[in-house]
Order: sequence, then structure tokens, then C-alpha cells
Amino acid sequence: MKTITLNEAAKSLSQNDDILVLMHKSPDGDAIGCAYGLCMALRKLGKKAMPVCSDTVSEKYDYITSKLPIQSFEGKYIVTVDLADTRLFGEKLEKYKDCVDLCIDHHGSNTGYARESVVDGASGACAQIVYKIIRLMNVDIDRDIANAIFTGICTDTGCFKYSNASAESYRMAAELIDEGAESTFINRIMFDTKSRARIEIECLALQTTEFYADGKIAVICITNEMRRQSGADDYDTEGISGIPRQIEGVKIGITVNERESGKFKISARSAGDVDVSSLCAVFGGGGHKAAAGCVIEGDLESAKKKIVGAAEKVLTGKI
Repeated sequence: MKTITLNEAAKSLSQNDDILVLMHKSPDGDAIGCAYGLCMALRKLGKKAMPVCSDTVSEKYDYITSKLPIQSFEGKYIVTVDLADTRLFGEKLEKYKDCVDLCIDHHGSNTGYARESVVDGASGACAQIVYKIIRLMNVDIDRDIANAIFTGICTDTGCFKYSNASAESYRMAAELIDEGAESTFINRIMFDTKSRARIEIECLALQTTEFYADGKIAVICITNEMRRQSGADDYDTEGISGIPRQIEGVKIGITVNERESGKFKISARSAGDVDVSSLCAVFGGGGHKAAAGCVIEGDLESAKKKIVGAAEKVLTGKI
């Protein structure tokens, strides 16, 4: 991997064409905002550019995705955004694992899989990096680009509530609003609107809440049976991982989310005073100090036992 500057990244994007921008599987607001916002900017430069993902993007992002008509072409320059590890590509993107030209990311755990990379672990959202690069390409920011980038910033900072929301995050958000970002509409869609299935699976998950380490660790579980009962899909569970950390006195909030048989996706959250990326690294995962994830194989009880045991060691400084 060669680390390059923002200016060099902007130059590379400006000099290439037929660009595919890859997102991680189960894409969140930051990945979607980055990919679509960057493609919109590249098209303004007269280039062919398309966002690509292994999974379908949730309909709640239609205000972004509907603004970018489909283009069909053979990708010649491959870019990833908000994607720290090739293990997150998903089945449809496997063929690109060894041919990524440029990676734009904000995860300190980035594995360096791309030929060239711009990685800033201090950035609250990958969208903040993409916004800087778009600016350096001298693209006029219209409402659609502003909406995409604002979505990335506000979702990854939890509507600016998380510890990763920096002064830069606020300044960029203000600029984007000046450029037409519909902040009130976006925040309502992202944070104040829930499907009935989401409410039902949230209720089921809350009933599983368990506390450890004198209340400093809280764990909730989401099982496939809960999905069946509620009718919830993956997008309905988006954001539930932040709930355990909201409980007073909790230092580490953990969500154990059953995926395919025998595999559990672990999401760990803290207020930033505990490094949960070191917790998830024990199981081959990673992320940020305040938000990280990993996968543990086995059954539900063994997965909980393993992640709680490691979390207790993190609290006592043994990890």
C-alpha cells in the first residue's frame, strides 16, 4: 500500500475514467453518502462513475440513490470508500479484492489492501474525507452532492452526538447546509423515523438485556427468530447497536447479532473512554475506539461468553 495525500487522490480521480466506487456489504449512511456523492462529483467532471455494493441499498436512501441514473460500463479504475478490509466486500465484489486502485477510508484498522490509500483515522466520517477530495477536484457542490455527504457525516457521528464528531464535522455540516443539504429532512429520515418491524425487533432485543462487570457492560441479542417474528430485515436493525451504551453506568455496550447459522456479528460501542477496537481485534475485527465490530462463530451462549470475557479484560486493562 502506498499512502497518498488528498491532493494526489483528487488528481488520480481526475485523470481516470470508467470508475467504480465500491461500498462494504450492508452499507450504512456513510458508505452510501460517500459512494454516491463521489460518483455525482465525478460525473460533473464528465466521467463515467457508478457506486457498487454486494447488498441492496435501503429504500430510505432513495433521496440520494434516485439522483444517480445507472451507467453500464467496464470498470477500469476501482475505488473503495469507508471500507477497511476486503472481508467486508461481500460475495458480489469478491472479484475486485486484488485490484483496488484507490481506498478512501477513516478506519485506523484499514488493512492496506489498495494500491494507493488515503486513510484518516481521526476523521469522524469517511464522508469528511470525500468532501475534501471533491473540493480539491474543483467540483461545484449542488444539493444532491450536499445531501449525500451530509448524510455520511450525520449518520456516522450519530447526529453529532458521538465522540467522533469534531469541530471539523460541524463546520463541514454547516457548509453543506449552505450548499443546499436538507438537514431537517435527512435527520428526520435517519433518526426520527422507524418502521413497525424496527420497533417490534427493538422491543424483542431489549428483553434480552444482560449486565456484567457491575453494570459496566450491557449486552443485547438479535436472533434470526426475532427477525422472523417481527418481519425485520437488516436495515430495520440499523442503529440498534447504539442502545446498550445509552444505559446509565455502561462503559461498553455490546450487540450480539445472529447472522447465518453459527456466526454472530458483534457490535461494540463506548463513549470513547474505552477502546472497543482493541476488544474486537481479539476476534479478528476492528473499527474505531468508540465503535467497532467482529464476528464470532459458535452458538449464542458461547459467543456472549467470549465477547463478555474479553470486554471484562479490556475494562481491567488486561487487553
